[in-house]
Amino acid sequence: MFIGHFAVGFAAKKFAPRSSMAALLAAPLLCDLLWPPFVLLGWERVRIAPGDTRFTPLNLEYYPWSHSLLMTGVWATAFALIYFAATSYRPGAVVIGFGVVSHWVLDWVSHRPDMPLYPGGPRLGLGLWNSISWTMAVELGMFVIGVWLYMRTTRARDAIGRYAFAAYVALLLLLYLGDRFSAPPPSVKVVAWSGLLAGLIFVPWAWWFDRHRVPLCGGEQVGVGMKTSKELTL
Repeated sequence: MFIGHFAVGFAAKKFAPRSSMAALLAAPLLCDLLWPPFVLLGWERVRIAPGDTRFTPLNLEYYPWSHSLLMTGVWATAFALIYFAATSYRPGAVVIGFGVVSHWVLDWVSHRPDMPLYPGGPRLGLGLWNSISWTMAVELGMFVIGVWLYMRTTRARDAIGRYAFAAYVALLLLLYLGDRFSAPPPSVKVVAWSGLLAGLIFVPWAWWFDRHRVPLCGGEQVGVGMKTSKELTL
């Protein structure tokens, strides 16, 4: 999945309104943020093989350290504990932990049987990627719901909060559709470096526009004095 993971991050704001979108999006994206450097270091392997599934030209041969269920649980626990130590905001830590684990669940639904349970263990996958129409329907549906929940949980307090957020959503949709209808990537290195670049752009950008939006609670603005400023910005 691609924007399906972003959908989880956007929806998470409803359950942890004081957490920054940078953290809430980094959680469901974490496995994919780890994967590019692991590939470049030779710890994990992928090859370009158009036709292996109908939706993606990538054959994910070996990626137990970033994407196995066991290691996803390890990354989820580590991220949640670090976040809680930094903020003391329990709802955010819980949502972040679940967000990281959600990546494995969504990939298990979409991938062919290549999702390892643990390094060297059996690999599972329901194969949603074998249907282009169903993949796009599921991901786009999730994305619409996630963005809607985020918009119901926050409101823009200035032009940046309005237009930087709108541009973010529009670019994600454009990249998603463009990637689906573009030619296969020329090399594995291009795939890995593109993934690294995407992480360096989209996570800070989410922090930026979210800083310019106000969290709401029951339709009312959450008072800043109710929590520490540290909890409102991490």
